[in-house]
Amino acid sequence: MLELFIWGALFVILILVESATAQLVSIWFAVGSLAAMITSVFTDFLWIQMLVFIIVSLILLLATRPFIKKLRLRHEATNADSAVGQEGITIVEINNLMEEGRIKLQGLSWNARSETNQVIPIGTKVRVIRIEGVTAYVAPAESN
Repeated sequence: MLELFIWGALFVILILVESATAQLVSIWFAVGSLAAMITSVFTDFLWIQMLVFIIVSLILLLATRPFIKKLRLRHEATNADSAVGQEGITIVEINNLMEEGRIKLQGLSWNARSETNQVIPIGTKVRVIRIEGVTAYVAPAESN
């Protein structure tokens, strides 16, 4: 009888974990614990209950994995992505330690941070390495 409550508590905990996240992380195990809880009504053998939990969880995980992969959001290119690889100029000294820095890029002012953590002075030509949110991560441009 104790196993019934343990599996029930595990089921509730896993459902709470699942509802607290935006991704599917524990739903398969919640259903597995529900199956084990039902099994505990019919048998007192813990190893049978655990076997049911593992088998049901794995079957659900493997059966739904291809479907879940199709649901994953794909990265949509934005106008900001076109800035990667472009050159700009620093208009405020870039200092990661002080969390300061701005660049002028394609006529727009961007928050900027140094990709290499070096201080980049005002007026330095920089190349955008990546964009994270509204911040451009840059490195000094190679002089030709």
